[in-house]
Amino acid sequence: MLVTVALLLISLLMITKGADWFVESAVSISQKSGIPKIIIGATIVSFATTAPEFTVSAMAAYMGHVDMAVGNAVGSAICNIGLVLGLIIAIKAIPVEIHGFTRKGAFMLFSALLLIVVAYDGVISPFDGILLLTVFAGFMYYNVRLQRAIFDGNEGIRKKVPLSQLKKDIMLFVSGAVLVVAGSRILVDSGITIAEWLGIPEMIIALTLVALGTSLPELITAVSSTLKGHQDISIGNILGANTMNIALILGVSSQIRPLSILPQSLEYDFPLMIIIMVLLLIFGITGKKLERWEGGLILGVYLGYVTGLFSLYN
Repeated sequence: MLVTVALLLISLLMITKGADWFVESAVSISQKSGIPKIIIGATIVSFATTAPEFTVSAMAAYMGHVDMAVGNAVGSAICNIGLVLGLIIAIKAIPVEIHGFTRKGAFMLFSALLLIVVAYDGVISPFDGILLLTVFAGFMYYNVRLQRAIFDGNEGIRKKVPLSQLKKDIMLFVSGAVLVVAGSRILVDSGITIAEWLGIPEMIIALTLVALGTSLPELITAVSSTLKGHQDISIGNILGANTMNIALILGVSSQIRPLSILPQSLEYDFPLMIIIMVLLLIFGITGKKLERWEGGLILGVYLGYVTGLFSLYN
């Protein structure tokens, strides 16, 4: 058991460090190769922030552990708002840029509601996954349009550098990707082993321990941003990450294997996910900033959810 716990901690370190290398090298390669910032901001950075969740759920679906795949994606969405944002807002109030907040929030909420609709029959089929991926495609189109509006095509043309000067970045990119994929495999295996050893359902482990593990990059980034006085950055990142957690990750995972949905998800996890999202959106829209007491309330709802999870379904 000690070996399994050690492997779990090592896998979290691998995923976190791998994701960091992945982001750093991807942006560097893009900039040096002359790719516009519009594409970098709208695609590469967005994908990199959800790389841990994506690889863990895809790996779990491939291995036939669909509860782990679904629980990780949904649990990460709940954890990102309830724990990460709740904690950050409780520490320091965050100003809200209404236009971007409402647009990204609408994509997030719509993807969550669509998930409930397609999962109502107890399974997310490959066709259901295509519907989710369509929402993701719409979200990416919005991101590209947003980035284009910000830069307004006035970037100028970058001078491309020789491939030889990209070797270090490419090696870092590959190493980061390998660490994330390998760490994800170890995390899934050790999570399943711990669930069996403790007698806790695989879904609960996925919704809590695994989801928290794959959300570490968002948590670390959010805390770091807050300490540097840039906590407002966390909101947009997490709204976008949640849309991708649901629309992209579950959409792709359902193409690997149809995802069966437990009654627990329909009765408890999905409704709580909607509640915590709606709370965040209401707080953000009704004021010019998210107040500390609102962050405390969101954090309290998350802690209550986790407590109920172990009380009702363990």
